[in-house]
Amino acid sequence: MAWVSLILAGLFEMFGVAMINKLHKDHNWQSLVLLFSGFGASFLFLAFAMKTLPMGTAYAIWTGIGASGGAVLGMLLYGESKDWKRVVFIAMVLGSAIGLKLVS
Repeated sequence: MAWVSLILAGLFEMFGVAMINKLHKDHNWQSLVLLFSGFGASFLFLAFAMKTLPMGTAYAIWTGIGASGGAVLGMLLYGESKDWKRVVFIAMVLGSAIGLKLVS
């Protein structure tokens, strides 16, 4: 269950990052509420996962999901560069997170 919580924490982190961009464009209170809700849920699930998982592993995987997911969302939703080098480095981040899970 801790791994499911950690993945949910990473997904909510991605959502929070997307809401930062939405708030920057829209400047409305709904975007602000969604931003705080996304990051709040992310921290809640991360805290739950860290009751079982080692802090270093949980934090590294959480940030990996959030950072790579945010980059992918930027490419898919906001027209950011889809250069092959970016994709390779995103894959490296995800590969590192998977590696941490395998050795944990």
